[in-house]
Amino acid sequence: MNPYVLTIFLLSLGLGTTLTFASSHWLLAWMGLEINTLAIIPLMAQQHHPRAVEATTKYFLTQATAAAVILFATTLNAWSTGEWAIHQMSSPTTITIIMLALSLKLGLAPTHFWLPEVLQGLNLTTGLILSTWQKLAPFALLLQISPALNSHLLITIGLLSTFVGGWGGLNQTQLRKILAYSSIAHLGWMVMIVKFAPSLTLLSLLIYILMTTTAFLTFKTLSSTTMNTLATSWTKTPVITALAALALLSLGGLPPLTGFMPKWLILQELVKQQLPLLATLAALSALLSLYFYLRLCYAMALTSSPNTLTALLPWRLTQNTNPLLLSAASMFSLMLLPLTPTIMALLTF
Repeated sequence: MNPYVLTIFLLSLGLGTTLTFASSHWLLAWMGLEINTLAIIPLMAQQHHPRAVEATTKYFLTQATAAAVILFATTLNAWSTGEWAIHQMSSPTTITIIMLALSLKLGLAPTHFWLPEVLQGLNLTTGLILSTWQKLAPFALLLQISPALNSHLLITIGLLSTFVGGWGGLNQTQLRKILAYSSIAHLGWMVMIVKFAPSLTLLSLLIYILMTTTAFLTFKTLSSTTMNTLATSWTKTPVITALAALALLSLGGLPPLTGFMPKWLILQELVKQQLPLLATLAALSALLSLYFYLRLCYAMALTSSPNTLTALLPWRLTQNTNPLLLSAASMFSLMLLPLTPTIMALLTF
């Protein structure tokens, strides 16, 4: 793609998210969401491959449906209250419709059907943008309307997402589909707690973005999109392969890695809110996700290639990649756990 055209699309992505962040009016927020969607579609379809075109079409149809539902619900709310402000949400029906539309935009269960298929059709760079940056604008709206949302609806969607994300990834061999189900599960944890502790939800979202960025960048450096290529990548770049395993364990939430922090704090908050059964179910759902992360780590660390000829193994060649972003992201996604008290003090300041 032409660098000037690419710059315009990336600036449009930033503009759409910023517009949604800054708006207190539903029409402006909706406009920001649509700029976001329209800016990423050319990036998704640039490969000129049937699978990429199919993924782009699926993404466009689902996002257009969600946008139409949001516009319908906000117009209904404005008709009944006379207000377009995001904080002026009085009708429970309208709020529920908007929540379901935002769930469709984010890829939360039970409206998650499009996310694994779309992510599978994209390259790793565009998949990274879809899994991280594209979550920010809908989550900003979700945080703004969270005081008016029904806590039972949020808990149901969140718990269902954690279980769907865990079960869906169990039998996968494609790394992009595994990361898609990982995204569904992580977003489920955030939605469960958004009503009780919005600042904790924001912290979990930032840590999820850091961990997912590290995972995508390591897979891109290793040129791996399947479990088989990941299993033989130790011959090519052993250090990056070890980093990929640590990033996956961090996504799984194992201590002493950063990914343990949000799960620990969310479970603590759920128990504090007199919801021990929900905390137990959430912890059990995390075991499902942990299983497929450990499966990938097993493939990388404890299996050797069945090929006996060295010619069939990938050669260890110099990588033409910029290690700065990967180094920074991996440092934050692996070593933030000791700073938990400091981070919590900053959030509650």
